[in-house]
Amino acid sequence: MKSPARKSSPEFTILGIDPGSIFCGYGVIRSNGRDASYIASGRIAPPASNPLHIRLKAIHEALTEIIATYQPTDVVVEKVFFAKSAKAALQLGQARGVVLLAAACGGITLHERSALEVKKAVVGYGRAEKSQVQEMVKMILKIRGTLYPDSADALALALCYMNTLQFNIAVKSQNNHMTEQQ
Repeated sequence: MKSPARKSSPEFTILGIDPGSIFCGYGVIRSNGRDASYIASGRIAPPASNPLHIRLKAIHEALTEIIATYQPTDVVVEKVFFAKSAKAALQLGQARGVVLLAAACGGITLHERSALEVKKAVVGYGRAEKSQVQEMVKMILKIRGTLYPDSADALALALCYMNTLQFNIAVKSQNNHMTEQQ
């Protein structure tokens, strides 16, 4: 008797973005719903001497190019942020708005995750230090060498979302299995 063909898992290309008005980290991973593979990461760093509106334009242009290059199925950005001052919070919010705009212009589904969720998903502890997140990201994705902290945070966002995908796929598979048995 021939065994039923197994459906292959869908592939997802996930772009994590850690927005900032000075540095904007990004990280791209590919996932089949079970495993993640590192594709790319980096830092968008418009000159700090430029006025804010020019830096935001540069971030938008760079994100638009990254989206065109890697064609992500999903974009993940940090949900809540903290800043040292009201001015910094406003600038971070504006940079985050540019990220949301780039995802919308690319027609890509946007997901938000809190820093607590990301740290818990990647390190297993919601109050982990940035250095712990960075080391776990490197270990999970088998990255050798140095990562910018904002790139590591962006990759951690993507990994956190991948965990959600894994859970949803497992639940769907279990539900299908239970339906077949009835």
